[in-house]
Amino acid sequence: MATPKVFLSIGATANTQQEEFVSLIEQRLKTEELSPHTVGRTEFSSDSPLVAVKKLINECSGILVIALERTFFETGVEKRGGPHQANLANTKYATPWNQIESSMAYIKGLPILVIVEEGVRAEGLLEKGYDWYVMTVAPNAQSLTTQEFNGVLSDWKKKVVEFANTKTATLPPPKMSPGELTIGELVSNMRPAQLWAILAALAALMAGIFIIGQHFPAKP
Repeated sequence: MATPKVFLSIGATANTQQEEFVSLIEQRLKTEELSPHTVGRTEFSSDSPLVAVKKLINECSGILVIALERTFFETGVEKRGGPHQANLANTKYATPWNQIESSMAYIKGLPILVIVEEGVRAEGLLEKGYDWYVMTVAPNAQSLTTQEFNGVLSDWKKKVVEFANTKTATLPPPKMSPGELTIGELVSNMRPAQLWAILAALAALMAGIFIIGQHFPAKP
């Protein structure tokens, strides 16, 4: 069986710490015999980002969401002007692509694992309590060696492998080239229109041979 491909949902890293953390996760996945792929990091396309993401997700058997700080507000206001207005302080948000990509993967039924940087606001698919596991960690090497991380990763990997096996089992059989088929198999695989076209061509060929034979009889 080929190494299962997994989709990594991450934004462009902002600093050395984030880049090192993502690289450590990629290396860990490879040691687990999983192949990580990310649009704009390992995969590049001339298509629009959404089209490229859709194509890549269709090829994958799981998604690992890495929600790192993308935007920081020292102060802000939530639901401004309404009865539930609230002040925000030192608030971190991850890239919205985490939400987009994980939603697309969820619709496809891919196993999901979410890793959220400490302090990043948990909204939407980054919240706990849904159909996937959300782990809040500090973005460092130690976070990837804990008993919790090892156990959750192992369970998610098992689901990824099962999904990959299911995809392989449901793939249509490979198409054979005409040279590998018998005459009977060729005829049985033809559409009615194709068969009639060949019969008509044979009839025309036989008629042509007959006419030539009439004009140019064989020598005695």
